[in-house]
Order: sequence, then C-alpha cells, then structure tokens
Amino acid sequence: MRTQYAIALAVIAGFGLGAASIHTLHAQAKPPVFVVAEINVSNPEAYAKEYVPKAQALIKKHGGKFLAASNNVVAFEGAPAKRIAIQQWESMEKVKAWQNSAELKENRKIGNKYAKFRILAVEGMPQ
Repeated sequence: MRTQYAIALAVIAGFGLGAASIHTLHAQAKPPVFVVAEINVSNPEAYAKEYVPKAQALIKKHGGKFLAASNNVVAFEGAPAKRIAIQQWESMEKVKAWQNSAELKENRKIGNKYAKFRILAVEGMPQ
C-alpha cells in the first residue's frame, strides 16, 4: 500500500516539476527586439569621427548587437535614407533604457549636428 502512495506521489511531483519547467522555458523564449535607424548624414567625415564610435560603444554597453549598418541602401518604395543601421536587443525594456540614458542624449547632441535620425523599434516574431 505504501508503495502505491509513493508511486502516486512521485508521479504527481514529476508532473508538477515538468509543468513548472515548461512554463519557465516558455517565458525565457521571448522574441528579440529589432531597432532600425534611418540616418540622413549631412557631414559623413565628422559623423564618422565624432559620433559613431561613441554611439556604437553605448549600444554595446546597453546590450544591443549590430546586425547591419551601411550607406549602400536600396529603396524599393519611397525615398531611401542615406544610411541604415539595424540592431538586435534582448527586450524592449533594454531598448528604452538605452534611449532614455543620459549618455545617449549627450552623444545625440553631437550626432544631431551631422545627421537627422528616425529610429524605430519592433518586436520580433516568436520562433
């Protein structure tokens, strides 16, 4: 009789642990967030020298990862930006923390002298 109770209790405990593990794994599988920056640069030399190194360091510091950045932009509809940069982030919260950081706002003062920015963030699709 004790053996039956022990087996039943073990099955119930195993089911509970399995359900908790699946829930935890599902919660960790959040899709990434992608940031797309359209940048119309008016002074490429100054932009590359004074703004870009600091901007890239801040993105990395805050957890962003560069996927693409190029002046070679092909537009299929509408007018192309002179430069496009695409980043990947772990969450929208991290993107917002980066965008609201004092360091970014200070560096953007430099960037705004040499370029006009349009920055968009979009959550990726679950895989």
